[in-house]
Amino acid sequence: MQLSNFAQSLTVETAFSVLAVAKSLKASGKDVVELEIGDSPFDSTAAARASGLQAIQKNQSHYCASAGVSEFRQAAADFVRTEFGIPVDAENIVAGPGAKVFEQFFCEAFLNPGDGALLFSPYFPTYVPNIERRGARAVTVPLTQSHQFRPNIEDVQRFLDTDPSPRAIFLNSPHNPTGGVATKEDLAALADLVRGKDIAIFSDEPYCHMVWDGQHNSILSEPGMLNQAMGAFTFSKSYSMSGWRLGFAVSSRTVIASVGKMINTTLSCTPPLVQLAGVAALREDTVERDRMMQEFRNKVVLLTEGLNRIDGFHSLPPRATFYVFSNVARVCNALGVSSHGLAMYLLEAADDNFGIACLGGECFGEDGAGFLRFSCAETDERLQQALAFIPQALTRKERLCEWLEQNPQYRLSGPYAEPSIST
Repeated sequence: MQLSNFAQSLTVETAFSVLAVAKSLKASGKDVVELEIGDSPFDSTAAARASGLQAIQKNQSHYCASAGVSEFRQAAADFVRTEFGIPVDAENIVAGPGAKVFEQFFCEAFLNPGDGALLFSPYFPTYVPNIERRGARAVTVPLTQSHQFRPNIEDVQRFLDTDPSPRAIFLNSPHNPTGGVATKEDLAALADLVRGKDIAIFSDEPYCHMVWDGQHNSILSEPGMLNQAMGAFTFSKSYSMSGWRLGFAVSSRTVIASVGKMINTTLSCTPPLVQLAGVAALREDTVERDRMMQEFRNKVVLLTEGLNRIDGFHSLPPRATFYVFSNVARVCNALGVSSHGLAMYLLEAADDNFGIACLGGECFGEDGAGFLRFSCAETDERLQQALAFIPQALTRKERLCEWLEQNPQYRLSGPYAEPSIST
């Protein structure tokens, strides 16, 4: 059987590929500090766990409405209205298994073949295959460390003016992988630019409680944007419920009704027992959630400060998310290795018994080249072990040369631009 062109060209989220390598090495006896995957090291919040168990005991394990159980939709609406000022009710909410699935549904709702969708690069890697699934085009503009990885409104204007069929903008703030945050002013300017035009915005907001300086702002709270945007939220980060697979989307009633049909024809529904656990999380676990967020912030500070003490590493002060996106261009140039090559060397070859799993920035598009992304999803002790290991690994140049001989795809083809002191 011949696979389709799309199936043969499908790209994936590299974090899960590196996760598989890390798990395999651990199974063979190697000690690996896993900083590659965006998962939480904490337990799911207490009320969510208790409610999930209770839902199972009460046999809440049958089909429900495709858009979600009414109690969940209402709780989610109350949540985004109260915390982020988004003017919604239950009819503006649809439940789904996490936030990622709404990338596909957004593209199905708004993109036709040949349409242009703007991505700020580096970008979350599953955006592109979902755009291409519709026969549309991903158009990228760079996010830069010198601009704190914030979107540049002039780039959006250029896209609108020059693309033959501009149709959508993918906005991710707080931003994975960089930790950048679009300011309230950035969002207002973007809203002013697209308001009234046939432009849809996918606002990806999984890290809404991980803003370390100020508070989270959603473009859906800007006047008129509920009719032009779809916001995607998840319980994976804020409530440490990644394995539950629960999220929801927010948009106009018309869009939500359409997405409900898409869920009906693909997933049938999101498990009601999982939704009921989400209701408990939203209504009862705020204090526990905020405590965990503070612990995440402490980890980000620890990792950022530790990486910045390593010669050739340059990371911005923590702004958001539980990632540190460190510029390692100078190190890569000196060693002749790509940034993802450096990541894989730290995992596979720098030491026989110990390794670190992280991701090269090019896993998030070519504008991420020259960076490493570290997740903080380990204990503080393990983070300290990783920080102590990296300088040692960088001195083992003979091991790196031998590894590059065996893995020439990771040789650096040309020097990266190195950061200026001002960044």
